[in-house]
Amino acid sequence: MKKLKLLLILAVASLVAVTLYSEQKHKNPAAPQDAMVNENSEHAVANGRQVFRFDTFGDEDFWGGTLGLHKALEGAKFGGVGPGVSPATALAVGLKVDQDALPLAVVQAIKAGQVDLNDPAVTLTLLKLNAVLGVTGFFNPDGSLKSVGIQCALCHSTVDNAFAPGIGHRLDGWANRDLNVGAIVGLAPNLQPVADVLGVDVATVKTVLASWGPGKFDAELFMDGKAFRPDGGSGSVLIPPAFGLAGVNLHTWTGWGSVPYWNAFVANLEMHGKGNFSDARLDDAAKFPVAAKNGFGHVHNDVDLITSKLGPLQLYQLDIAAPAPPKGSFDQAAAARGEALFNGKAQCSSCHTPPLYTEPGWNMHTAAEVCVDDFQAGRSPDDRYRTSPLNGLWTHTKGGFYHDGRFATLTAVVDHYNSCMNLGLSGQDESDISQFLLSLPKNNNRDRDKDHDRD
Repeated sequence: MKKLKLLLILAVASLVAVTLYSEQKHKNPAAPQDAMVNENSEHAVANGRQVFRFDTFGDEDFWGGTLGLHKALEGAKFGGVGPGVSPATALAVGLKVDQDALPLAVVQAIKAGQVDLNDPAVTLTLLKLNAVLGVTGFFNPDGSLKSVGIQCALCHSTVDNAFAPGIGHRLDGWANRDLNVGAIVGLAPNLQPVADVLGVDVATVKTVLASWGPGKFDAELFMDGKAFRPDGGSGSVLIPPAFGLAGVNLHTWTGWGSVPYWNAFVANLEMHGKGNFSDARLDDAAKFPVAAKNGFGHVHNDVDLITSKLGPLQLYQLDIAAPAPPKGSFDQAAAARGEALFNGKAQCSSCHTPPLYTEPGWNMHTAAEVCVDDFQAGRSPDDRYRTSPLNGLWTHTKGGFYHDGRFATLTAVVDHYNSCMNLGLSGQDESDISQFLLSLPKNNNRDRDKDHDRD
């Protein structure tokens, strides 16, 4: 009997030991290689977020030192030129304010109506607080602006308007369709260097900048000098979102290159930061006369403030998931019907393959394949348009659709393809597909993780 009792005790002890070992094994830290990868990933994403939001890449030497944009921002009262830019004016041209960068006292003063939003001095205070998305002020000891620089977040972030229109919590990766880049750059006192690059006079530069309007920018202008379309319309295109890019090949409307390529292109050639950049395609004087003349395909700086940041910046951007649409923002029944049409009769998924909603692989098409003109495609190396990913489409409906906003509504886009490809869709079909497009993504990465945990 005692022997049996002892055996039972030993059996229970063994079972407990095995259970504890299993639990402890589950709780053990990752293997050295995994731990290193996890640590590097966390550090790189945090670093990339910092770069995306706050790094100027040294471009303040151009925007402030060369163009003198800071002088127009501060105004004559503070040593600059002109009336200066008040917060009200800044918000009117689409600049955004991060409410989380504002001290509580400032927030309370704004709520109490004790802050004059028509005073350029308040703009300087916001810059000192680093509260203006995508813009950094560099100050002299006396409080006047010494220079100003810009970041990725200028065009590819906005706010949720939680505090007031244009003031709220950051939304990184969202296209700022309110931002009037042309109007802002047009304030610079010295646009002659831009005119020299383009081979035109300053008056022409100002005309071109004024033609862009809110939410648009023309990155190819400084490559080919084609400021206007053959029909007289602006050559600018809509600012695209910078979220939902993981797994997506080619990250511009016309497929210039991948995320790190385009970041290097923009940081060096558009933001005018200090780095190194190489693309022999820009040596083609027939296609890219401005770039070839100015040597933009072979940029070298002894002090490189860009290249080391491309990796972390890419990882952060790839980590920004497309946001799920708000509840009640679309008709669920119509979206369900639209999804069936999207994957069936309408043939949309033949190019916009779920869940990327672009082709996995070479996602490029000629203008003829999508029944549009080839003006913008012809300004790119491959002469094609990219199949744009559709996740998060609901966030950038302002300004129209397609690369240049030529279609005012999603239904107009669907109607275009209905006609182009003889799909035989009814008006109700087109409306249902539009509702489905507004429902994307059906869940974001975090939601998918939660679903996985529940399985």
